[in-house]
Amino acid sequence: MLEWSYGEDTLDEAKRRIAQTVAAAALGVALALACLPLGVFEKLACAVLDTGCPAIQEPPGRLPQVTRLTPVEVAQSGAYVALGDSYSSGEGVYDLDDQPVNDGADRCHRATGSYVPLVAKAYRFGGGTAFFACSGATTTDLLSGQHGRQPQVSRVSPATSLVTLSIGGNDAGFTKVLTGCIVKLPGSSACVEQEAAVNRRIEDLRSSVLRVLRELRVRAPGARIIVLGYPRPFPENPVRTVDNLSPQDQRWLNSMTRRLNDTVGTVAAGFDRMLAAFEAPGSVEYVDGYDAFTGHEVGRPEPYLNGLHVDMGDLQVNARSYHPTGAGYRRFADLVTRQIAKGPGRPMHNVRLTTP
Repeated sequence: MLEWSYGEDTLDEAKRRIAQTVAAAALGVALALACLPLGVFEKLACAVLDTGCPAIQEPPGRLPQVTRLTPVEVAQSGAYVALGDSYSSGEGVYDLDDQPVNDGADRCHRATGSYVPLVAKAYRFGGGTAFFACSGATTTDLLSGQHGRQPQVSRVSPATSLVTLSIGGNDAGFTKVLTGCIVKLPGSSACVEQEAAVNRRIEDLRSSVLRVLRELRVRAPGARIIVLGYPRPFPENPVRTVDNLSPQDQRWLNSMTRRLNDTVGTVAAGFDRMLAAFEAPGSVEYVDGYDAFTGHEVGRPEPYLNGLHVDMGDLQVNARSYHPTGAGYRRFADLVTRQIAKGPGRPMHNVRLTTP
């Protein structure tokens, strides 16, 4: 009499094979009765019985490689679009220009001496540069249009990779405020008496600047948006009267500039925190220009801001008054180019896909 001997593992394997054989027979009968199409048996056998399974094959090719872009790569990947008000258009040097920058420049006072052409020369933007900042622009003008032209924000598209922007001064009514400060009787407090109205207009900027940023974000989801703040117009501690502005007036105007910058900067920072929290591409970056002209304020020997200029022929204040000089715009260009290189101070979530 023959006797079969199994180890414990061999016996378990034999039992498993017997069970599979019985199951296969039952499955075959069931499939025959069900009249299922050819090929189904093999698939079910693979799933249920772990038999008849084809060899796993590698998919053709390899998956795309994901590379996170640096801040500079993001900025240069598409078009640079420059928007904003007179501090971006080049109002302070417009009447020194030999030729207009582009169509509509005469109405918007866009000048080659602005910081925008300097930034365009410092970096090579894959989609070129579009310059549409316009003197006198408010947040509403950016969204709705100005001088019969299409809105500035409409110049931004998914192909835009960098937007620079200065905005808020006209919403706050700074030109009117400054005029009220200058055109007053000596010793009058008419300048600082405007504070309540100015504060109210600056507070309203929170919602209007947010609307502008949202619109830019919708139009260019992956772009870096750099918002440039305004410089302090007078020395931190003025000691003499300038353009009929007493030291008290100058300190007050400085403080209003500080409040304006803080308001716009807070909105921009909050927007960028939201983008970072969702790991979204693009950024909103605020560059505080408040101290950028330190040592070169109005009243200094080499100012970066024009002081009061009056056209004696028609006794009107020239628009370049209290706008950057050529040196001032070069300083702005330095701030912007440095920010492009620096980035938002957090990881960018823009990526490039490359197929091996």
